[in-house]
Amino acid sequence: MINHRYLMEGEIRIAKEKHAIHTYLEILYVSTILGLTSFGGPIAHLGYFRHEYVQKRKWLDEERYASLIALCQFLPGPASSQAGIGIGVIRGGLLGGVLSFIGFTLPSAAALILFSGLLQISGAGGSGWIAGLKMVAVAVVLHAVLGMMHNLAYDMKTRTIAFLSLAVALLWQTIYSQPLIILAAGLTGYLLFRHAGRSSAAESETVLRFPISKKIGTLCLMLFFVLLAVLPAVRAWTGSEWAAMIDSLYRSGALVFGGGHVVLPFLEQEFVRSGLMDNSSFLAGYGATQAVPGPLFTFAAYIGTVLKGWSGGVLAILAIFLPAFLLIIGVLPFWAELSRQPKIKNTLAGVNAAVVGLLFAAFYSPIWTSVIRGPYDFVLAAFLFAMLAIWKMPPWTVVLAGVVIGILFLG
Repeated sequence: MINHRYLMEGEIRIAKEKHAIHTYLEILYVSTILGLTSFGGPIAHLGYFRHEYVQKRKWLDEERYASLIALCQFLPGPASSQAGIGIGVIRGGLLGGVLSFIGFTLPSAAALILFSGLLQISGAGGSGWIAGLKMVAVAVVLHAVLGMMHNLAYDMKTRTIAFLSLAVALLWQTIYSQPLIILAAGLTGYLLFRHAGRSSAAESETVLRFPISKKIGTLCLMLFFVLLAVLPAVRAWTGSEWAAMIDSLYRSGALVFGGGHVVLPFLEQEFVRSGLMDNSSFLAGYGATQAVPGPLFTFAAYIGTVLKGWSGGVLAILAIFLPAFLLIIGVLPFWAELSRQPKIKNTLAGVNAAVVGLLFAAFYSPIWTSVIRGPYDFVLAAFLFAMLAIWKMPPWTVVLAGVVIGILFLG
């Protein structure tokens, strides 16, 4: 009997290990596919995430996905990357978050490291296939926003919050507007709503499982602030170019709200105005960043490689993404508990509606205003949108169609 019991326990342990390995491989595979195909910037990335994680694989529902987006947009750093890490954590714990980050980030980081020696790559910024990929971003973002509006801005109050959020975001464009809009919407939801959404309590309990302890979360938050304070001192004390690069990239990743293009002025100030890089090299890297999928923060890989070779590129990626990783891992354990409280759910109802408005604002500017310049562009973008919304084709086929359209008609 004893041997039989030990045998059964061993079989159960092996089965659990196999299930865990399968889960980790799935997270890495899905995030890598997204890293290879997610063109169009952070807002478009969230559209790809919604299709893959919410609609197709159902790892979380619309309400929790929107809540995660709101949290990531409120935190400094790259919102789409933080959302990907958070989804990885929900699915596979801390290691799942790491694998999700690696899969989504590695393709574009590797491409920019390879591009780093080609300083004339910025000339590709006006090529036809780049224009086609921008058309894809229009279709993907519009499809995502319309779907989220149906679920999250579902009555007069929530749609009013969405509209006001859109208006403020477009008319008051500062680095502080987005977090302040979310705060105001959350306060409005706290005061107005009795229920945070239409999902049941059982569904919320199922979704809100973050397998990270509060102790780990607290340690991550402490490390975030310690590094923010210590790295400038190390830079000044050592005078090392390595320390200067790490400090500049860590502070850029830690203090920038909105992510994506917002980080570029910070990087320009840290590396061009300080004399670490010349302006032509910096602009070349910016051009290359527009040509690859994945998070725009991987521009750091180009900078690090130009300054210190491929090892500098790897270290640069770690430096700029580390604060985002520490913040999302640090906040998630507390977010899971808070989001179960009725008053917090009321708050999230307002926040979720604001997310819809913010996404509509981002759809208009910079996506629509920089891509749709006349009826011809509108028809091409509408065709790509029809592939998603009417013919239900997978996003990768839309990306491929956008490239072909760009080469044939926009070159």
